[in-house]
Amino acid sequence: MSEKILIAVAWPYANGSIHLGQVAGVYLPADIFARYHRIKGNEVLMVSGSDTHGTPVTLTAEQKGVTPEDIITKYQDEFLDNWKRLGITFDLFTTTHTNNHFKVVQDIFLDLLNKGYIYKAPMHQPFCQKENRFLADRYVEGICPECNSQGARGDQCDSCGKTLDPKDLLNMTCRTCGNEPIIKETEHFFLKLTFFEDALNKWVSQQDHWRPNVKNFTQSFIENGLKDRAITRDIEWGIPLPIDGYPTKRIYVWFEAVIGYLSASIQWANDRGEPDSWIEYWSGENSKSFYFMGKDNIPFHSVILPSILLGYGKFKLPYDIPANEYLNLQGSKFSTSRDWAVWLPKYLDKYSPDALRYVLSASMPETSDTDFTWKEFVRRNNDELVATYGNLVNRVLNIVKKNFENKIPEPTKLDDISSELLDKCNFTMNQVSENLELCQFRLGLQNSFKLAQSVNRYLEHKAPWKVVKSNIEEAGTTIWVALSVINCLKILFYPFLPHTSSKLHSMLGFKNEIINIKWEWDSNQLKPGTKVEFSGHLFEKLDDSVIENENMIIEK
Repeated sequence: MSEKILIAVAWPYANGSIHLGQVAGVYLPADIFARYHRIKGNEVLMVSGSDTHGTPVTLTAEQKGVTPEDIITKYQDEFLDNWKRLGITFDLFTTTHTNNHFKVVQDIFLDLLNKGYIYKAPMHQPFCQKENRFLADRYVEGICPECNSQGARGDQCDSCGKTLDPKDLLNMTCRTCGNEPIIKETEHFFLKLTFFEDALNKWVSQQDHWRPNVKNFTQSFIENGLKDRAITRDIEWGIPLPIDGYPTKRIYVWFEAVIGYLSASIQWANDRGEPDSWIEYWSGENSKSFYFMGKDNIPFHSVILPSILLGYGKFKLPYDIPANEYLNLQGSKFSTSRDWAVWLPKYLDKYSPDALRYVLSASMPETSDTDFTWKEFVRRNNDELVATYGNLVNRVLNIVKKNFENKIPEPTKLDDISSELLDKCNFTMNQVSENLELCQFRLGLQNSFKLAQSVNRYLEHKAPWKVVKSNIEEAGTTIWVALSVINCLKILFYPFLPHTSSKLHSMLGFKNEIINIKWEWDSNQLKPGTKVEFSGHLFEKLDDSVIENENMIIEK
């Protein structure tokens, strides 16, 4: 029986372009997972959208002298273009600035309020006397009290990942005017996280399939003692409270954004004319939910979202939270403020999307921080994609063109080495399937690539370009075996290199769309006599000058 797979992907703030650290950490692993499960035969719903109500959006709008709507429209359009070009296959990529999202968030707020899981209480917040307003979290900067890093925000320190309260910061300043704010009392609504502490602790302890970094971080977070957390702010931009008497307060982003996965699922169902079809993904017996994000967002998905779901009481808790660590850029953390980044739109204007998908998959920061360098990008592209995989396809199809009239040859009896290679295809299919089920994307790519290396060794041993001169039947059998394995590689690489697999699918003579393939392989899928066509190299070799040129751009 097929499964219902909900893939919930962290919402990028609609205040700037996507960089490669975000692609490697969040969007690429989610897409690999989604593509695999679709051709595996499972029903997949992958949702996300632009996070439009966070203070990063209002800060950017104020700095540019435009409205928040202007900012989110610009970047929503850019994100959609990025996903199309890179091959990220969302079933719905929406925004949090929709009537549907407002309604879902407000309904859940009221439900939790009526059940006593939300309450109001006084609290003290930074207040800028110069600007005459309370300062939401990201309008405040200072020194992290945990790790002493400069530039910690009022909600979280990027250096150590600790969630913070603005008044915890040392040397606190207003981000827009630079003055030191005062602490002033105001009233807000709180989510009663303390009520769910025992239930969360028990639930997390049972998640043996989680990555150790996610489980350990979450357990430590809970064991340090949960604190009730304010879920409203004194701001003008965002979702209004669904109760009278609070015209200047809004539901805060960290509460409403995680509910966005639910509102997006509901919107997807409504858009396709099946308004109840989302329910099975959230509560069906045969459903699983996976939440993809970077490590800085772990507590929002392993503590806060589950608390909301426990309080609401209608939906399953997350099955897995495969959060990645950080991808650094040439030894330093990606930094938007310092422009220390490789921006996705600029990359896509110059280079292949699949080359990026391959290199980022090969160095994906699944359990520890990894590093992106242009030197390594060029090396992997040239030595692995071009020289190993691309050259394999090129020389096999050229032999078919030169010696077999562009048709798949008829095999004769297979020798042991040929049979062993075909057996290795089935073994690798099972191996990579297990890797991807466990969100081990880097290992899945490695095991797929090992099969490509095995075919190259097989061809070097068999030397069909020589044998064809004296025994065309034997050479034809070798080529048929190689083509069969290449057809297997097409499937294995599809979640990682969808554009390449699509091209290869056509080159091998298949007339249907690549999205219609299944996660299954046997040697009979290639029919002798089928016309194949070499339609150009799969990958483009990059000149070493790329390294110097790109380094100059990011280091300027």
